[in-house]
Amino acid sequence: MPGKAAKITITERQQEILRTVSNAPTAASQFRQRASIILLAFQGLSNPEIAENVGLSRRQVGLWRRRWAIAWDRLIAIECLETRAALRRAIEQVLSDEPRPGAPGKFTPEQVTQILAVACEPPEKSGRPITHWTAHELADEVVQRGIVASISVAQVSRYLKEAAMQPHKSRYWLNTTEKDPQRFQEQVKAVCDTYLEAPELEKNQHTHTVSTDEMTGIQALERIAATKAMIAGKPARIEFEYKRHGTLTLIANFQVTTGELIAPTLGPTRTEADFASHIEQTVATDPEASWVFVLDNLNIHCSESLVKFVAQACGIAKKLGKKGAHGVLKSMASRRSFLSEKSHRIRFVYTPKHSSWLNQIETIFGMIMRKVIRRGSFSSVADLRSKLLNFIEYFNRVFAKPFHWTYTGRPLQAKPAA
Repeated sequence: MPGKAAKITITERQQEILRTVSNAPTAASQFRQRASIILLAFQGLSNPEIAENVGLSRRQVGLWRRRWAIAWDRLIAIECLETRAALRRAIEQVLSDEPRPGAPGKFTPEQVTQILAVACEPPEKSGRPITHWTAHELADEVVQRGIVASISVAQVSRYLKEAAMQPHKSRYWLNTTEKDPQRFQEQVKAVCDTYLEAPELEKNQHTHTVSTDEMTGIQALERIAATKAMIAGKPARIEFEYKRHGTLTLIANFQVTTGELIAPTLGPTRTEADFASHIEQTVATDPEASWVFVLDNLNIHCSESLVKFVAQACGIAKKLGKKGAHGVLKSMASRRSFLSEKSHRIRFVYTPKHSSWLNQIETIFGMIMRKVIRRGSFSSVADLRSKLLNFIEYFNRVFAKPFHWTYTGRPLQAKPAA
């Protein structure tokens, strides 16, 4: 005679996670199946009904119901004391197969730890003229060092995977060159405050906040043969050889409050005159408004031409002095100070040196590179210009949305130990 089915209890958060798992197309099929079992049991379906729904036997359905009922007190404790991510990991553990018995491990924990430690070292430390480890070279190295007598490449790969280590992957990052920590912090805060204040300024003071920068040396490369389309089992194939037709520079504005690209400039160069002209044409799109531009410390971003334009547009009658001699125009520092003046209708906020990650438009430049340039083929500079302008129009129609900016410029603080 069959026993009584285990009673299933679920909290609102657990139910939300189980639904996410059961509907996730990227989740393993057994996870989706087992999450569905718990959800259907919570709805009051019997084991035979659930078995028919998910395609398992009644005995298997009963097994996962019991697993959930046994683990429920532990899940409640995790939900109360830890993060949602920790709760999801715990739920996935409950829905996972239990470890199966097998042959004892060939390598001791100390040996495995040493293998992973070598994987974290630069290969040049071992006298190898390569930039990163492969599993094959790592296996060879740990044998040479006498850490193990022998080990297969596949076993090394398994250890790396279990430790979530990927020596073949890397990411770029930037170190600021600003030497004064206090100055760096002030500049980061100024940029973050600018982003956070932008909606209020636009709504109440008719002030546009834009992130501005240049994408230089965009090459008009024409592939000498057409791209072969993707087919089943094979990716698209792009001709390696190309003809050069020249380059363009894009000076772009990302409007912080709307996420749109406005008043782009496309030309052959990025000079002081080019940038000042770009700012002038941007302001001309709404000449009665106030403007705040976020940009980096490039010399053309605090040039004599830019100072003269701002002084004229803002009706500032004071004498500007002489470049290299005296007054506002004397140095980059004096010009930057003038251009940053908060009382001006047109002003500029500068990121810290070598900290372009704070400039929102850098993300958009990455999108342009991926979606237009990298795989593109351009018959001329005019063709490149046309395709860039078409993408900007398409971006504003399809992708444009403001960043959900929450960073305030304050360093993240570790949670105090319990």
